[in-house]
Amino acid sequence: MRRPEALLVMSRETMRVQFGAAELARLRELAGVGDPLVTDELRSPEVRSRLAEVEVLLTSWGCPPLDEAVLRAAPRLRAVLHAAGSVRGHVGDAVFDRGLRVTTAAGVNAEPVAQYTVAAVLWALKKVPFLAADARAHREDWSYRERRGELSARDRTVVLVGFSRVGRRVVDLLRRLDFPRLLVVDPVADPAAVRAAGAVPVALAEALPQADVLSLHAPALPRTRHLIGAAELAALPPGATLVNTARGVLVDTAALERACAVDGLHAVLDVTDPEPLPASSPLYDLPNVLISPHVAGSLGSETRRMSAAALDELERYGAGLPPLAPVTRRALAVEA
Repeated sequence: MRRPEALLVMSRETMRVQFGAAELARLRELAGVGDPLVTDELRSPEVRSRLAEVEVLLTSWGCPPLDEAVLRAAPRLRAVLHAAGSVRGHVGDAVFDRGLRVTTAAGVNAEPVAQYTVAAVLWALKKVPFLAADARAHREDWSYRERRGELSARDRTVVLVGFSRVGRRVVDLLRRLDFPRLLVVDPVADPAAVRAAGAVPVALAEALPQADVLSLHAPALPRTRHLIGAAELAALPPGATLVNTARGVLVDTAALERACAVDGLHAVLDVTDPEPLPASSPLYDLPNVLISPHVAGSLGSETRRMSAAALDELERYGAGLPPLAPVTRRALAVEA
């Protein structure tokens, strides 16, 4: 087992949350660490001196781009092990051109997002968040309950847009809850894999009119911007709920505001575009809309699962084993 030289590259607040005593002890067991142990910049003389020695970067939120200049200052660098989700903000062609090993903890981060999504789906089918908002206005009168339409999770259809890490996990969890009608929209997913997971692959136009809940799990790419616009929202059946735990830009916000305010669409939004929404957005005041401040993903102690995943990758690197969750140039083109 080799002990490569390693450097943490992330904001100091991220490091404080993600790397406690246990994580730092394991890091020192697996790698050589120097001064600085952690940095959120890669251009100062002190950090450049350390970069010249390191073989592995453990990155997380707050890591600056690993551009050509940074890579020239790190001639011994062989691996970038990310202790968070997407590497898109700091890994690009320069990293792949160098042939560096890149890994991600996105699979670990998918778990809390999937759990939030499943909770949102179950509550959406019962209209729980929206009935709770109604209760504040109606108090002792329960007649408002019938105005929300069908309040059942039986024989309902959930449509997932994106068979991503989160999307696959949501399918798995819903199948365990005996949901029989799960439709997946993903033009790049293997239809056989979708069927093997217990869902049915369909086109978006076919899926929308069937969706009691439309849950978004696609990456933010130029071609997915406003994937859900006015026409798509209009195609949803009455009483449907949109759940977005992916990226706000997947949805045309102006169209969503109209659909929720005028057409009665329900929405559970953990992400928005922009984020946060301006104070003037009507979505804040609508009883058929629930907005949470981007909390579905790993927060607090949950983030240490991602630290553990990155340290697992570090251990495998030192042992000469292949990575568990590699990121390739091709995969990054279609992933978050």
